[in-house]
Amino acid sequence: MQDARVIVVGGGLAGCECALQLARRGVAVTIFEQRPAVTSPAHHTGDFAELVCSNSFKSTRHDSAAGLLKEELRAMGSVLLSCAFEARIPAGGALAVDRARFSRLVGAALEESPLIELRRQELTSVPEGPCVIAAGPLCSPALFEDLRARLGSSSLSFYDAAAPIVDAETLDCSVVFEQSRYGGEGGDYLNCPLTREEYDAFLDELVSARRTILRDFERSELFCACQPVEEVARTGRDALRFGALKPVGLTDPRTGRRPWAVVQLRAENAARSAYNIVGFQTNLTWGEQARVFRMIPGLAGAEFFRFGVMHRNSFVDAPRALDESFAIPGTSCRLAGQICGTEGYTEALASGLLAALNTVADLHGIARVSLPVTGALGSLVAWATNPATTDYQPMHVNFGLVPPLAGPRKKKRERYQAYADRATEDLARYLASRPELFEVSHA
Repeated sequence: MQDARVIVVGGGLAGCECALQLARRGVAVTIFEQRPAVTSPAHHTGDFAELVCSNSFKSTRHDSAAGLLKEELRAMGSVLLSCAFEARIPAGGALAVDRARFSRLVGAALEESPLIELRRQELTSVPEGPCVIAAGPLCSPALFEDLRARLGSSSLSFYDAAAPIVDAETLDCSVVFEQSRYGGEGGDYLNCPLTREEYDAFLDELVSARRTILRDFERSELFCACQPVEEVARTGRDALRFGALKPVGLTDPRTGRRPWAVVQLRAENAARSAYNIVGFQTNLTWGEQARVFRMIPGLAGAEFFRFGVMHRNSFVDAPRALDESFAIPGTSCRLAGQICGTEGYTEALASGLLAALNTVADLHGIARVSLPVTGALGSLVAWATNPATTDYQPMHVNFGLVPPLAGPRKKKRERYQAYADRATEDLARYLASRPELFEVSHA
């Protein structure tokens, strides 16, 4: 069985990371990617590792769960994380990338590997033999139905949304100013300041605008991290002003004062020719997006490269349907990425890396990976595969999942630093104990 070829279904973040990690360990791989012949409501290209929503992999701070996860992946040799840093563009403390360059780098790594075969073909059923299903939350309906039948478990689903992207050339530079929070003049974000009157007028139009799905959402169907901006606005007049539109740490150079609210724009590429409207994932019709979002100061003449879109994502009930390695019990098939409910870009590639390691372990008849639960990834996996986990919903890494610290209670920032330090030490010990999986050539 050690000479078996592994099939990876899906050329997204999890699938690409999985394939590259398998190839590094001498395992032949075939990736099946249905795009561009069969696309989805969220994808715009046929590129491997396309980022369909934001272009940000979130924080790089050591004392944040997102930053800690990146350090863990760097220690484990993540290929896609290296690609992300190579394609990095300025975004303050976040790891944002030029999404086109990032996809090119990943695609080149796949094409250069002699052990990876690329197949542009839709699979409608789970393949025989060792395989990893990394088809994402927009898995083709036929494949998902086959998975659901095999799992003997009903699927879960939630609505997901992506923010619009605007043409930098069409922004009003007399209004929009460049500044990072608390950073003085200059910075990695563009800011559109709103007065109280402008904010109130914008809010009124936002909550009354026509939506693509013409009914009120059940809140249980909406994943909290991707709430449409209009749904957040419906929760209260100040919900956006204390959320995505918070003006804290910013000063309007025209007035010398902090605005009432601020809409931030983040660069989509290194050339800064396109900007994502941060936090503006939406379910509004395209016509309403153009009308309402052009009410934002500085965007009156904005042209949209891409309007926001909304689509239904699906995932399996991992704590009850899969084992501790995200495998279907009693089979050589495991799942990876967002279809497992591990939500987020970095979490998706981490899941792909873990799927590769556990597949290699199964092929060679050695112990599977059991990461320390004190870490960002280890705690997420433990939570997502624990049958005691109830009301399973998509989850990012967060320090609420790690075991508490011993000793007297610390302040939040000190506590998070201590979590990160403990996790780093525990992971280093674990990696050193498993050289058969982690000491590989990075060529």
